[in-house]
Amino acid sequence: MPSFFIDRPIFAWVVAILITLVGTISVLNMGIESYPNIAPPQVVVSATYPGANADTMEKNVTQVIEQQLTGIDHLLYFSSSSNSNGTSSITLSFETGTDPDIAQVQVQNKVQLAQPRLPTAVTQQGVVVAKSNPDFLMFVSLVSNNPDIDGNRLADVIASQVADQVGRIPGVGATRLIGAEYGVRIWLNPDKMHGYGLSPSSVFSAVAAQNVQFAAGSLGADPSPKEQGFTATVSAEGRFSSPQEFGNIILRANSDGTVVKLSDVARIDFGPQSYGLGATWNGQQVGGLGVQLLPGANALDVADAVKAKMNELSKDFPEGVTWFAPYDTTPFVTISIKEVVHTLIEAIILVFLVMLIFLQNFRATVIPTLVIPVALLGTFIGLVALGFTINQLTLFGMVLAIGIVVDDAIVVIENVERIMSEEQLSPKEATRKAMGQITGAVVAITVVLAAVFVPSALQPGASGVIYKQFALTIAVSMGFSAFLALSFTPALCATLLKPEHEHKKNIVYRKFNQTFDWVTRTYGGHIGSATRHAPRWMIVFALVAVLAGFLYTRLPTSFVPSEDQGFALAIVNLPPGATLHRTQDVMAEMRERVKKSPYNDDIIGMYQISGFSFIGQSESTGMAFIKLKDWDSRAITADELIMKLNGVFHGIRDAQIFVVNLPTIRGLSQFGGIDMYLQARAGQTHGELMQAMAMAVGKAKDNKALFGVRPNQLPDAPQWDMKVDRTQAQAMGMSVSDVYTAIQLTLAPVYVNDFVYGGRVKRVYLQADQAYRMGPDALQHIYTPSSLAPGAAASSSSTSTSSYQATVNPYNMIPISSVVNTKWDMGSPALTRYNGYAAVEIVGNEAPGYSTGQAMNALQGIVDHDLPKGFGADWTGQSYQEILAGNSATLLLALSILIVFLCLAALYESWSIPVAVLLVVPLGLLGTVVFSMLRGLPNDMYFKIGMITVIGLAAKNAILIVEFAVEQQQDGKSLFDAVITAARQRLRPILMTSMAFILGVFPLFISTGAGANSRHAIGTGVIGGMIFATFLGLLLIPVFYVTVRRALGDKLDEPSRKIRPAHGEAAAPQGGGGTGGTPSSAMQPFDSDPRRGG
Repeated sequence: MPSFFIDRPIFAWVVAILITLVGTISVLNMGIESYPNIAPPQVVVSATYPGANADTMEKNVTQVIEQQLTGIDHLLYFSSSSNSNGTSSITLSFETGTDPDIAQVQVQNKVQLAQPRLPTAVTQQGVVVAKSNPDFLMFVSLVSNNPDIDGNRLADVIASQVADQVGRIPGVGATRLIGAEYGVRIWLNPDKMHGYGLSPSSVFSAVAAQNVQFAAGSLGADPSPKEQGFTATVSAEGRFSSPQEFGNIILRANSDGTVVKLSDVARIDFGPQSYGLGATWNGQQVGGLGVQLLPGANALDVADAVKAKMNELSKDFPEGVTWFAPYDTTPFVTISIKEVVHTLIEAIILVFLVMLIFLQNFRATVIPTLVIPVALLGTFIGLVALGFTINQLTLFGMVLAIGIVVDDAIVVIENVERIMSEEQLSPKEATRKAMGQITGAVVAITVVLAAVFVPSALQPGASGVIYKQFALTIAVSMGFSAFLALSFTPALCATLLKPEHEHKKNIVYRKFNQTFDWVTRTYGGHIGSATRHAPRWMIVFALVAVLAGFLYTRLPTSFVPSEDQGFALAIVNLPPGATLHRTQDVMAEMRERVKKSPYNDDIIGMYQISGFSFIGQSESTGMAFIKLKDWDSRAITADELIMKLNGVFHGIRDAQIFVVNLPTIRGLSQFGGIDMYLQARAGQTHGELMQAMAMAVGKAKDNKALFGVRPNQLPDAPQWDMKVDRTQAQAMGMSVSDVYTAIQLTLAPVYVNDFVYGGRVKRVYLQADQAYRMGPDALQHIYTPSSLAPGAAASSSSTSTSSYQATVNPYNMIPISSVVNTKWDMGSPALTRYNGYAAVEIVGNEAPGYSTGQAMNALQGIVDHDLPKGFGADWTGQSYQEILAGNSATLLLALSILIVFLCLAALYESWSIPVAVLLVVPLGLLGTVVFSMLRGLPNDMYFKIGMITVIGLAAKNAILIVEFAVEQQQDGKSLFDAVITAARQRLRPILMTSMAFILGVFPLFISTGAGANSRHAIGTGVIGGMIFATFLGLLLIPVFYVTVRRALGDKLDEPSRKIRPAHGEAAAPQGGGGTGGTPSSAMQPFDSDPRRGG
């Protein structure tokens, strides 16, 4: 193949241009996201049981469904929540890569098996099975400069004009309204109703009966007589069309012609359907809409579509109303991707400078510089075929690939220049001869280096997705690099290179060569001494290997680095039972404290939501998204600011406020840090579980590795328990249903029916006015009629209530308080289960200076040693994935080394050469661990990827020396002379390629801005590993070779055991000197030019 392109350089240019064009088109059409679909797909089962409390929901609905959730393919874990508002949700998480549609169908089939055992009221409401993504992509909000338009009105505008439109955008999974849509609110006056002898049930029935749509039929419709000459539709009055019409509903018509209307016993207005939610932006009331992604949807595309739709809808907003996005995760994605692209460009420039210094030939340097962008654009073609997107992982892979793919071009260029210099051939003939020698070598290097990433690409789970993105990106780039080295690079060498002479070198190059010659001579002397004392140095190596292994086990673990995403999240919890007003007062105090703090200049604003947070919906909870200024506009990181704000909010009364970072990978958890479920595995009661949870959280506060550990659920709240005296109620002519219906219609907002207003169907709600439901005396105002005659009812009630006299109650109304016993208690607003056990979720963060792995170990230790027997813990979300990744790390490392060993053994038909090569691996591991420790970085996913990369590159350096030493021995040299000659002649290409790689990765090491923590994580380990593997390896690789050959009795020194050149190579003439010889080598291109020392 090389000869074809050498003779047809224009053809080679055409191929390269086509790769560039197709690659460019691929880039323009690829999706862009921060991370690929790493989070496990989720399916949520939702059920409703009207009027049921949390305990009833759990026993009659949640557990019934859970018991059927067996035998589902690829299920990782499931959690459930039974709520006091009569709802239940079960969230099932599946292995990464599972088809969410198939998972949904399987769960639906299991739920069908549970349907016959569910209460009838539940099946009537319907059990919904749907795909889910729990995280919010963004919030869009409406704000008004008109003081007459408050937050409630803005929420109604969102509900009426925005929510449905945004929800229909492709990729939007769900929307969450912060606030409530408007409807007709009928506020009852129980005292007036009692005076008119009306019960809540009678009012409800009257509204439902008179606000109704009638279908009256038509006139003249078939069948009709032949002489019928017309047809007409009969239009009857329908539902009311304005709130005012409800006041004319007739509740009673008396015999004297008077009537009692709804307006006589109730106040009617047009307002929010519920009042338990509210949002502000820097203290100004706003309406809000949370947008959630469908699983697998592209965040940037969906966010752009949402913004375009909002711009379109804003034309019809009320005067003075505008929209903005107080919380948006996509700017971080865009900026972090741009930062990696900048890093990519910087890496190319640095690699160019390294090659120019070592090659000292501008034309020769231009060749690999042209090859790099072609190879990278070709990589995008492969990524499109693999279904990958442009994300941080694939771009990181390309940054690492820059220093690797340039090696193939250097292989060709160095060999061509050597032949041109030594044999005085023309560039074309020198290229033809060089390619005859090294074609097989190029293929062999590519295969060996790509082989190290094979186990990574086969890993399952979320960590497997990360590994696969890196591994296949590098493998594809190396494939294109090898192809270009056999096609485009030879054509460029044949047409661009020209013979150069030493006198043409400028003073910088001459000084560099003089210095390098001295380094080469000094190096040769040192390795001569080291090889003669090989056993001593092997003892040193053994100590280094033990140290590397020890430090590796001491390195704290993590999953992925926490990132500065431009936001901080504050979770606000007030005492159980606190009202929304108290929560809003705490929110206001938070704003005031931030304004007075020195950190206010780093903050753009606070988007505060009262009545809802990620732990649940309650008037006593809330959360705030704290939007930070751009990364280059502040000197403090998000993590640093989070620690400061926790101190700022610490003294606020009546509230626990935790400021935390957002998770790096969305969908794995709602918070950054650690996530655990404490389980009651021995059937303990809810109270015992809460005691164990409190004990665990208390112990965690005293642990130096943990910070902000807290239960991720609403606390038990005051609960007013009611119990009907059934005997007394029956004696007074009331059923239990009558009693509870009257209570519900008074204390709770009850949906009656609908009406049409402004072209949209609105709801009608019935409830007692606020003065009649503020405390326990509310029962004194609730009456319901008795089915008995007035005298009988009075007689029956005389023993229990002396204040009631039938003579003053002509309508025979019985006070509910006469048959209901009440008491105060504490009850849970939600009961949680995890994998079939009663559980409570505990979340937290690692303390400064500790990793998530250390924090997880600390919390696990508390559960194992400090809690009563029968309680256990299961990890979930990102913590679960971290454990899986840690369990597979050692196996992955071993498999990578094994694959490289087998490839080397097959390539060189030897079991000993791979051993000599792979002994360099602990040196690279030591550098990776030491540099990570010095920078305070944990053993996370990026560390592991860097470690695997170092294995391949360190092995390549060892190959360059070991293989050439074998060839020298086959040419008749002694063991020591062969290895010294090999080390000296390989010094220049090893340093050039290693320095090119190190400087290519250096921009990752020093990067700042969005996504910098991830870039630091991968850049630090790789640079440390390559520095140690290169400089320690140059000294110890000859020692490894001598030791291995001696251990084998030097059997391979016999000339008859020569290793054949790789396929496609031609044996070069043999030379007798260490610097002037031209050995036959599978790595021939790295032979040093005599001008370069040796």
